[in-house]
Amino acid sequence: MCMVIFAPLFAIFAFATCGGYSGGLRLSVDCANKTQSDLSIDIAFAYPFRLYQVNFDAPTCEGKREKLSLIGDFSSSAEFFVTIAVFAFLYSLAATVVYIFFQNKYRENNRGPLIDFIVTVVFSFLWLVGSSAWAKGLSDVKVATDPDEVLLLMSACKQQSNKCLPLRSPVMSSLNTSVVFGYLNFILWAGNIWFVFKETGWHSSGTRYPPDTMGKQPSSYNQGGYNQDSFGPSSGYNQQGGSFGQQTTYGQVDEFGQQQPSGPTSFANQI
Repeated sequence: MCMVIFAPLFAIFAFATCGGYSGGLRLSVDCANKTQSDLSIDIAFAYPFRLYQVNFDAPTCEGKREKLSLIGDFSSSAEFFVTIAVFAFLYSLAATVVYIFFQNKYRENNRGPLIDFIVTVVFSFLWLVGSSAWAKGLSDVKVATDPDEVLLLMSACKQQSNKCLPLRSPVMSSLNTSVVFGYLNFILWAGNIWFVFKETGWHSSGTRYPPDTMGKQPSSYNQGGYNQDSFGPSSGYNQQGGSFGQQTTYGQVDEFGQQQPSGPTSFANQI
């Protein structure tokens, strides 16, 4: 039930906080010649973080302006993460509909639980890989968009007579949240593996049941009761035989299985 409720929500938070991100930074270049200074250089970037395509102009403090761009392409890890989140969201919705309205079809021939188990394992692995890759990609994005690092790209900032200052750093809180939700999705899907595994029936078929006690009762009855009865009728037969004047040749049997002579048991001998 937790899977049905939280999986779509966590997936939405994961791809919304990453795929909907847009940020920027602001720099200031104060040249020795004040007329050539630019005290507000805005650089904006967004998902999917192909930073090499982000261009901006900066003064050279020599009467010219140069066209620069940020460094790095981190779109692969970001797009992979968002793709996993979108597909996980769609599958969670489809699974919710099947659980509620098509429960009989889901359990028919055990095919539904088996498919659900395989897909859950795959998504757990993908969430782990995607979240780890995006965490590394986000770390590289932070370095590439650090204002101090961007200032090093400007030729004017390499001259001590000019003053270059960072005015605003990009806010990465939503991107940090996306990484957190990525790992939360991994924990959620990995924890659901056990519950889906029990739905497949493999868990119940693998358990060992205690031996059937009812099946053992006849054998114990035969071993114990039959042996007692086997001696009982024999003794009874001897006594009855003695009452009709027949001499009994069988006496009592000791604990070693040998016959012991007994006194006259027949009625004729007693007379």
